[in-house]
Amino acid sequence: MSRVLDIAGATVRRGRKELLNNIDLQVGPGEHWVVLGPNGAGKTTLLQIAAARLFPTTGTATILGETLGQVDVFELRPLIGLSSNVVGNSIPPQETALNVVLTAAYGVSGRWNEDYERLDERRAFELLNEWGVGTVFDRPFSTLSEGERKRVQIARALMTDPELLLLDEPGAGLDLAGREALVARTAGLVTSDSSPATVLVTHHLEEIPPGFTHVLLLRDGETVAAGALRDTLTAENLSSTFDTPLEVIEREGRFSAFMKS
Repeated sequence: MSRVLDIAGATVRRGRKELLNNIDLQVGPGEHWVVLGPNGAGKTTLLQIAAARLFPTTGTATILGETLGQVDVFELRPLIGLSSNVVGNSIPPQETALNVVLTAAYGVSGRWNEDYERLDERRAFELLNEWGVGTVFDRPFSTLSEGERKRVQIARALMTDPELLLLDEPGAGLDLAGREALVARTAGLVTSDSSPATVLVTHHLEEIPPGFTHVLLLRDGETVAAGALRDTLTAENLSSTFDTPLEVIEREGRFSAFMKS
């Protein structure tokens, strides 16, 4: 399999509104992409296609070698790690953090009568510990802080050892300390030898962890620029993306932007 994700000419229409227009995104093994743009740019819509949860109106999407429309998506989805508000909102509020992670093994969001092996439980514990939330394993998901919920969701997304990991604005709603802790852990993940190919959606440069390799810039459902991160994340491209004159600063693999005076 040469590409983990191959979205070609994807257009998504809802009535008269075009959410995406002729978007291409090709993600190879070992690549870590950021999809960056303002609110309403189509970032989450694109990620829903990558997660096999939305079909493009026109164009094609091939995920892990399987083309949407020619595959049972209920068999494909468990192979894709997804952390998003959609997933978070589907979790029963009284489900424990451990079960939130554990149930990913069956592709469900609430524990019922599934038979889990001790190996599955051990892995779920290990993932919670790796993401700094091992101590809340027995607490209901609804009682966790926003930062804890985000990290539990990422642990859940990694439960099945996915070849493709999709993170939809994981830093949204976090304070500075929570965001920086999440960025550091995500950087550790993507720079490890066992890291899956990753697509991260955000609209803040500060949330891009070190180790990401490529970027797709979106505005109004269309591509502004795409390519290697350092070559593409320029002041000119970013200014076009956010329709604001911006300067870009990089320091030790982290990016930030400010408005030109």
